[in-house]
Amino acid sequence: MRVVLQRVKSASVSVHGNVSGAIGAGLLVFAAIHDNDSSQDIEYIADKIINMRIFADDNGRFDRSLREVDGSLLVVSQFTLYADTRRGRRPSFTGSASSVIAWPLFSDFISKLESFNIIVETGKFGEMMEIQLVNDGPVTIIVDSNDRHMPRHY
Repeated sequence: MRVVLQRVKSASVSVHGNVSGAIGAGLLVFAAIHDNDSSQDIEYIADKIINMRIFADDNGRFDRSLREVDGSLLVVSQFTLYADTRRGRRPSFTGSASSVIAWPLFSDFISKLESFNIIVETGKFGEMMEIQLVNDGPVTIIVDSNDRHMPRHY
């Protein structure tokens, strides 16, 4: 599983001109499911999102988590995060899970995030969406569940 986290002051997602999710301060999460992902990947990413200290303390240091600042989440499915651009000019998305595989895992991911008693808003899985956001920082971080198997320093 791969996510792109953007710290935001506010964000919203619209489908066919109608807002389907909106938050104030928190994180906009673009999430992609790989065809080899499992519930372990969901657990790893959810824990990272909730507990990663990327919000400023009183001294301006990254020392507070989403939970500590009472932030919200806007989660948007985005299979294009697994684009393979190594060959040619058109990206391939063969690493992304098919919707039949991705939807149940994405749904479990949302449920896991909600279990932390944090406001979780979403877009519509598999739909074209329009995203509006006000970045805070900007702070943008990529988290990939495959990285948990890598040494901390390489």
